[in-house]
Amino acid sequence: MVLAGIGAGIAALAAGIGIGRIGSSAMEGIARQPEAASKIQGAMIIAAALIEGVALFAVVVALVAK
Repeated sequence: MVLAGIGAGIAALAAGIGIGRIGSSAMEGIARQPEAASKIQGAMIIAAALIEGVALFAVVVALVAK
C-alpha cells in the first residue's frame, strides 16, 4: 500500500512539473508573438489535458495494482 501511495505521488508530481513547463513555454511564446496567443492557448490546454489524463491513469493504476 505504501508503494501505491509513492507511485501515485510520483505521478502527481510529474504531472505538476509537466503542466508547469507547458505554462512557462506558452507564456514565453505569447510574449514573443502576442498575435498568436489564441493558437498557443488552445495548444496549451490540449497538452495540459493530455498530461492530466495520463497522470490520472497512472494514479488509478498505482492504487488498483496494490
